[in-house]
Amino acid sequence: MKHIAFSFIFTAMLLCSCGTNTTKSEITAEMAYEGVSNYCHSAYDWSVTKENPSIMYVQMGEETDSAYQVVFRSYTGAFVNFYVNKTSGTTRMEEYVPTLDVRNEAGTINLFDYLKKEN
Repeated sequence: MKHIAFSFIFTAMLLCSCGTNTTKSEITAEMAYEGVSNYCHSAYDWSVTKENPSIMYVQMGEETDSAYQVVFRSYTGAFVNFYVNKTSGTTRMEEYVPTLDVRNEAGTINLFDYLKKEN
């Protein structure tokens, strides 16, 4: 009887796990770009772009299995690399100043705080 019960439980677990995909991403590249862009437009002064729009920008960087990189370039020449976790939306920021060759951790944000909510 124990053998039958074990077989039943094993079969049920097997059937339940067949439909799940553990590598499914919740965050898309478009969402990563939109959220970081919204953050950058709210956190940084873009008034200098009125005369020279190309002096500041947000663009997609490299992609790994677990994260999207979104790059913000400031009018000062500094870059902020945003590493967006594809599953959680947690976004790590790293500032890079090429003229000084200095990298600093700049904090974290939750991407979902900067995505537009759909009604």
